[in-house]
Amino acid sequence: MSWELDPEIEKRSLDLIKTLELEWLSYGRIFFYRSINSKARAYARCWGLPKLWQRTLGVEPAYIVEVISEHFDKLSTKEQDKVLLHELTHIPHNFSGALVAHTRHKKGSFHDKLDILLEQYHANNSSSR
Repeated sequence: MSWELDPEIEKRSLDLIKTLELEWLSYGRIFFYRSINSKARAYARCWGLPKLWQRTLGVEPAYIVEVISEHFDKLSTKEQDKVLLHELTHIPHNFSGALVAHTRHKKGSFHDKLDILLEQYHANNSSSR
């Protein structure tokens, strides 16, 4: 398996962040990678840098969004946007290095919020064309 920085995924993610005004996402501390030959079944993953690692290494919080080429590339552009937004919404508002977990069966859950953001994004993009 190998990882490569992916400027195209970064550009698309930054467009999501700016269009949806997700101002808590400090995009100078989010890094975007594409993995190749991964055995993972996921389309993408979000990696946080836990507080203990930050303290030990003397660094600020950071995140990595990794798209898994074998699965992600087969998706339509709209589905890829959904996957990228899904990973970005794992980053909490306090940008601490922790990750927001999926919540189920609650009004206003992780997936409900994701669906609302995705609708807003596609509404903004279709009106700007």
